Amino acid sequence: MRVELLTVGDELLLGDTINGNAAWLGRRLAEHGVEVTRSVVVGDEMDVIVAAVRSALERADAVITTGGLGPTYDDVTRDALAEAAGVVLVRDPALELRLHERAEAAGRELQPMAFRMAEVPKGAGLLRNSAGTAPGLRVELDGGIVYALPGVPFEMRTIMDEVVLPELAGIAGLPAVARRTLRTAGIWESVVATRLAEVEAMDGVKLAYLPDPAEVKIRITVAGADPEGRLAEVDKRVRELLGPVVYGVEDETLDRVVHRLLAERSATVAVAESLTGGLIGAELTAMPGSSATYAGGMVTYATELKHRLLGVSDVLLAEHGAVHPDVAAAMAEGVRDRLGATYGLAVTGVAGPEPQDGTPVGTVYIGVTGPGNTRTVVRPKLPVPGTGPEIRAVLRRMTVVHALELLRRELLGLDAEVETGDAREDREVRG
Repeated sequence: MRVELLTVGDELLLGDTINGNAAWLGRRLAEHGVEVTRSVVVGDEMDVIVAAVRSALERADAVITTGGLGPTYDDVTRDALAEAAGVVLVRDPALELRLHERAEAAGRELQPMAFRMAEVPKGAGLLRNSAGTAPGLRVELDGGIVYALPGVPFEMRTIMDEVVLPELAGIAGLPAVARRTLRTAGIWESVVATRLAEVEAMDGVKLAYLPDPAEVKIRITVAGADPEGRLAEVDKRVRELLGPVVYGVEDETLDRVVHRLLAERSATVAVAESLTGGLIGAELTAMPGSSATYAGGMVTYATELKHRLLGVSDVLLAEHGAVHPDVAAAMAEGVRDRLGATYGLAVTGVAGPEPQDGTPVGTVYIGVTGPGNTRTVVRPKLPVPGTGPEIRAVLRRMTVVHALELLRRELLGLDAEVETGDAREDREVRG
C-alpha cells in the first residue's frame, strides 16, 4: 500500500508551527509496514487542497490529511473534500447532538460557528474521535481513499491508532514484520553504518539510521517467516558489531538509563554546568522520581563562581582560564563534595558562535568523578554544525549527550574512549 500525507495549515506552510504531525505519521505508518511515498504541506486554500488530493490519488492508494476540520472559517478541508467528491456538505444530527452535550458538560455556551464541525461531505464515513470533538472523515474518491484527521496532535494520534491503522492493515493485507529501535551515543552515523554493513546485506532485513546531535537511533525492520525470532538474532548481531555504544532500546532514553544505573548502585549524581547553562540538570529531572538519584546542580557560568562555589583553584583559573580539562575535573569534584553526591559531573567549554579567549568554538571538556577516580574527556573540537546561531544550540545539546554518556560508562566501568572516528583523548586526572 502506498500512502501520501497532506498536512493543511498556513501556520505550517509559513513555518510558524513545526510540522510534528507529518513526522509522527511517517514513523507510525512505517512501523506498520505502510509505505509513505510523499509528504506535502499546503495552506488553508480550498482549491489548493482539492488539487493536492486529486494529484496524490494519481500516485497513491490512500491519502491522509491533517488539519482544517475545526470550526473557524479557515478550516476548509471538509469543504475541499466535498468539492473533490462532487457532493455537498450535510449536517449530521448525531454530531450536532454531541456538540451540544460536550458544551453542556464543560459549562460553555455553544457558538453558532461550532456547528461547522457537524457538517460532513455527503456519503462520507465518520472516524470516531474519542479524544475530542471533531471526528475524522473517510471519503472515497476515484483512485483511492482519503482519511481526514484533525490537526490537534493528540486527537489525530488517537484516531490514527484506534481507527485508521487497523483499517489500512486490513485493506493492504500487510506481511508480518517485526521492528525494534536501538539507541547509541557518542558515535558517528557513518561509523555505525560501516560497522553494520553485513547486517544491511541480510535478506529481509532493513536498517534505518535516525541521527540526532551526538546520538544515532537504528531502526531494525525484519520481514518474512518468524520475524520476531529473526529480529532477536539481528538485534544480537548489531550489539556485537557496535559494542557498548548501544545504550538503550525503543523509548529508553539516556537519562533514564543513567537513573537506572544510579538506582541499582544506591548512588546519586550532582552536576556543575558552564556552557550548558542547566540543560544537563533539566535532562536529569525530566523523569518522574528522578529526585531519588539526582542530588542537584550548580550553574557556574561566571569564572569567579567556579572558584567561589565549586572551589576550583583560582591559580588554575588564572593560568589556564575556565575552559581547561583540569577545570572540568575540579568542577566535578567540587559539586560532588558540596552537594554530598556519590558522583560529580561537570562541563566547561565554548559553545559559540564566537571563540572565547582564543579557544575555538566546539572545545568542550567533561569531567566525572566517583568513588574511585576523577577523569575528563578532552574533546579538542566537537564538530561545528555550519555557521550562525544554530551552532550554539547544537553544540550545547551534543555536550549534554556526551556528558551523560560519560557518566553511563563510568557507572558500568567501561573505558571512556569510544571509537567514533573523531579526535578524542581520555585523561586520568586522578587515579
